[in-house]
Formats: sequence, C-alpha cells, structure tokens
Amino acid sequence: MEIVRAKYKTGRYIGKLIEMKEEENRALFQVLAVETHPQQGDLHQPKQIDVPLFHQRKALAYLEKTWVPSSTVKPYNGDLPDYKQSLELALNAAKDKVRNDHSQWGQASLQLLDELEHEYRL
Repeated sequence: MEIVRAKYKTGRYIGKLIEMKEEENRALFQVLAVETHPQQGDLHQPKQIDVPLFHQRKALAYLEKTWVPSSTVKPYNGDLPDYKQSLELALNAAKDKVRNDHSQWGQASLQLLDELEHEYRL
C-alpha cells in the first residue's frame, strides 16, 4: 500500500494509491485525510459570484475512491493524520482565508463553509 498526496479539483488529499493508468494520465486514489479543503464557487470562474451556479464544494469523504490526474500524485512520507481532524483543520484554514475577504465571493464562500461545518458535524 503506497500512501500519497493527490489533488482533486481544488482540494488536496492524502490517501492510498490503488491503480495508475499512465496512458490515460489518471490514478485511482482512496481518501484517508484532507490537506486542503476545496474552494467554493465555480471552478471555471474562480472568485466570481455572478455565475450560473455558485457551487458548494464538499471535501471528499473518508475512504472515497476517485480518479485523479496522475501528474498530481506525489509521495507522502509523514504520519497519516486522522480523517476527521484533518477535515476540521482544512475547513478552518479555508474559512480563515475567506473570513477577511469582504468581497461578495468571500462572504458567499464563508457562508457555504459554515454550512459544511454543520453538515460535517465538526
């Protein structure tokens, strides 16, 4: 079992590398911890509020499997953090980033992150 870091959209995770498909530039990854919580809003129009749908983006769940770009898979050598603790730290870091952003995007992001905090039961 190889423990790695990988990115999925705007989030970064620690988990197990299950399978590599180099010819397709993708890897099957199983989440064990969260390093960076996904950014809220539209991925194609970052930090914009006037978009057709301002997405609430949840972190990938514990043991969730997903395909990630193989170019984002990097070795991980540290201690494996607890999923729930890592989720709480990542969520708090994301909230800290937008808390002082008084733009409409920052305030909308903070509201969505507050909702996620309750949904995650942290």
